[in-house]
Amino acid sequence: MADAVTSQTLVDGDKTAVIKLTNISDGTGESSVKKIDVSALNANSNGDACTRVSITQVWYDVGGLRAALEFDASSNVVGLVLGGSAAAGTTMGYMDFRSFNGIKNNAGSGITGDIDLTTHGHTAHDHYTIILELSKSY
Repeated sequence: MADAVTSQTLVDGDKTAVIKLTNISDGTGESSVKKIDVSALNANSNGDACTRVSITQVWYDVGGLRAALEFDASSNVVGLVLGGSAAAGTTMGYMDFRSFNGIKNNAGSGITGDIDLTTHGHTAHDHYTIILELSKSY
């Protein structure tokens, strides 16, 4: 078996993309799985391709595990960790990073602009729903 995961693009405009991610774990978890492929996002009105994104807002519901959002590179860089532990139960929340223009992708060598996700401490029936608002760069 494998974790039951989905990715859904809710908005993909010139400046902003909104993506919903879900997982119901069977206990296998995810390891550096590409969740945001910037090359798959729409180009802007000038035809320029998106090269990277910044995380501007996050809504989340995470139960029993931790979900690390990673900026993809030769060695991934953790951008944000959501959730707690099995003992903590479900954590829900909202984070707004717009006052400083978002969490920028600061990955170094081999940067792709993509965002990966890794789960930690996952067991069967753990879950997450994450909605990311992303500011697009060209």
